[in-house]
Amino acid sequence: MADHNPDLVETARHELGVSIAEMREANKKWQAMVRSPRARAAASRYRSVLGAPESVLTRKVGDLECEALLWPVPLWPTLRFEVLLAPTGAVWNEWLIRAPGAAAPSLRTLADLTPWSCTVDEAARAFAPARPLEGSAPTRWGLAFTAPDTEGKRHACAAEFTWGLLQRVAVEP
Repeated sequence: MADHNPDLVETARHELGVSIAEMREANKKWQAMVRSPRARAAASRYRSVLGAPESVLTRKVGDLECEALLWPVPLWPTLRFEVLLAPTGAVWNEWLIRAPGAAAPSLRTLADLTPWSCTVDEAARAFAPARPLEGSAPTRWGLAFTAPDTEGKRHACAAEFTWGLLQRVAVEP
């Protein structure tokens, strides 16, 4: 997220009481774990780093029934980190979602689409119909939609998300 919003990441790092060295070391360990030739299965990798999930739910995606593992996120108490497992146990998706029972933000205009304000799903519902766009990395998603400005004029938009959280919106005039 730092490549999109370095100031927000810096503020969050201070809020969490983590030094730059600690942040880099945690990322280094995670990358080594992910890329190791003896890597654990993805689901067990998350459990080893994050502990036991706060909750385990069943999600239906089309005809596919998935197991959803949810962990709390200290920086964002109303969000959960969700890992979706296919019936085979393979990780199908991993991203931030709104916590069950937590209120979604009110998204009506472009002004409401600020960095870290909403998830992919919330933006897609608020500005339907929305079309998914290919992200620049496995942890990134894009979404194309139209949204009104504060005067009501509609604009074509392309939103970028990292780990499911809004990073920025490009607006055509």
